[in-house]
Amino acid sequence: MTDENTSPPATRPTITEELSMTTTQEVHPQTRVAPPTTRSVGPPARRPATRRSPWGHAANLASASWRPLAVLAVLFAGWWFVTWRELVPAYLVPGPGAVWETMVADWAMLLEHTWVTTMETIVGFLLATVIGVATAVLLVYSRTAEKSLYPLILFAQVIPKIAIAPILVVWFGFGLTPKIVLAVLIAFFPVVVSAVAGLRSVDPELLELSATMGASRWKTFRKIRFPGALPHLMSGLKVAVTLAVVGAVVGEFVGADRGLGYVLLLASGNLNSPLLFADLILMSLIGVILFVAVELSERLLIPWHASRRGNLVLASS
Repeated sequence: MTDENTSPPATRPTITEELSMTTTQEVHPQTRVAPPTTRSVGPPARRPATRRSPWGHAANLASASWRPLAVLAVLFAGWWFVTWRELVPAYLVPGPGAVWETMVADWAMLLEHTWVTTMETIVGFLLATVIGVATAVLLVYSRTAEKSLYPLILFAQVIPKIAIAPILVVWFGFGLTPKIVLAVLIAFFPVVVSAVAGLRSVDPELLELSATMGASRWKTFRKIRFPGALPHLMSGLKVAVTLAVVGAVVGEFVGADRGLGYVLLLASGNLNSPLLFADLILMSLIGVILFVAVELSERLLIPWHASRRGNLVLASS
């Protein structure tokens, strides 16, 4: 007799059941335990930075400069052809040779007046930069100052600066002061607008992160806001430095006894077209040199920005 409570003996699974179990495990890989993998804890290995040789920088400069130089060569050839064929009277458009002879003959006088205009431009540009950035910081951090001062700044920009130049001469005399003030007034507005746009373009999440970590306003400004605003600010400075030259020359038009603006008035009054063209060339050189100086400063301050990835100086290729 057999006991009903006794369980039947354990039977070994058949070959068909074993194959079915194996297939089920392959279909559902999550049931399998993956072997542990080892990962490196440290940062990924960095490639050693490759330093460019001076020949590489010279090659980049040459590749960026040949286009504007080619355009200048074409313009110069057209200028020479017009004067050579006498298509325009010489007292209106002198030849390149006459302009060069004037620059060589009067180089001492032109160098003295060029230095005066350059000094007025640089001082006015630096003052406009300092005052403009300080004003932008005040407008960004104070809503009351923004509502009170921003409309007045816009109103002052709309006023033609040539109209207030005589007033500045009456107030400050015939020295360097009215020219510097006029350069500041003309270069001030682009600095303010670009600085305000840059300070407001900072990622708000970074500002919230710095606030939660207990950073002060000054430290947040120095570490986050100002570096983030540099791309916008440098764009405004490149515009402002060229406008500062215009402001200094306009101030010399109204009342001065030195400077390239004064030389320009003398040349136009005496119908000395070679001296007039030489004076215009020197004004253009001042603006170009100062623009390149600001461009090089931008390359040093924000080499990480996307606008600086083209290895260019004056234009993108």
